[in-house]
Parts: sequence; structure tokens; C-alpha cells
Amino acid sequence: MRRSLILDVVVRVVFHSSLMLGLFLLFTGHNRPGGGFVGGLVAGAGISLRYVSGGIDEVRSTVPLRPWTILGTGLMVSSLTTLTPLFFGRQLMEHAKFDLHLWFFGAVHVNTALLFDVGVSLVVIGTIVMLLVAFGERMPTVSNPFIRSNEDR
Repeated sequence: MRRSLILDVVVRVVFHSSLMLGLFLLFTGHNRPGGGFVGGLVAGAGISLRYVSGGIDEVRSTVPLRPWTILGTGLMVSSLTTLTPLFFGRQLMEHAKFDLHLWFFGAVHVNTALLFDVGVSLVVIGTIVMLLVAFGERMPTVSNPFIRSNEDR
């Protein structure tokens, strides 16, 4: 398969930009439009561009984890964030707020809804990578006894 130089260069530029945009949408999504689903879709679109450019091998080198590991981790994080308030006598999906002071960022306002959004984002990214792997794999050839090859004719 012959690769396009222009497509490779464009994908290399757009890929990192799409990951940054996905992270921006993930972190600002609770107070603005965006969130885990949209951030995951944008990051997944960047990974899909790598698939268009270089095939499944390019995706595997970009995402070293198995897709079901990413999906399962996201599902676990979202589920735990959703169910944890029940153990403290709170309502389902009730979120807590924390104000932290990080030396490199300063004052940071953190909401546990961010953890839920991170889980949703991982589920979306894992699903997209799983679909790319499913579409990118070559099907094993199976001989069909009802179809004659050209050698048999």
C-alpha cells in the first residue's frame, strides 16, 4: 500500500491538536459545552485519522493498551464515581467539590464530576479503538468446499 506524504504530514499536525482539544473539552465540560463524551469523540477522531493515514499498525503504535482495557477502565471509573456517594449516605451521582492549591497551577477547583467525565471519555475512546481494530484486522481465509478455485476448473 502506498502512503500519501501530504496525508501523513496533515495527520501528524492534526493528531496532537485533536488530543489537546479533547483534553480541553474534557476539563471544561462541566461548566461549559463539552465533557467526557465530546472530549472522547474528538480524541477518537484524532486516533481515527491515524488509522486513515497508516492503518491498524499506526493505531496500535499510538495506543499501546488493548481497547477493552481502556473501555473497562473507563466503565469502572464512571461506575465508582456514580456509586461512591451511596456508601456515605448520599444520593446516587451526587458530586463533591474540592479546592486544591497546586504549586504549578495555583488554586484549582475540582469537582468529582470530572472523574465521571474522564471515565466516559475512556469508554468512548476504547470503543472507537475497538471498532478500528475490528475493521482493520484481516479476516482469516477459510476454504469453502462449494466454491471451486481456478485450479479446479
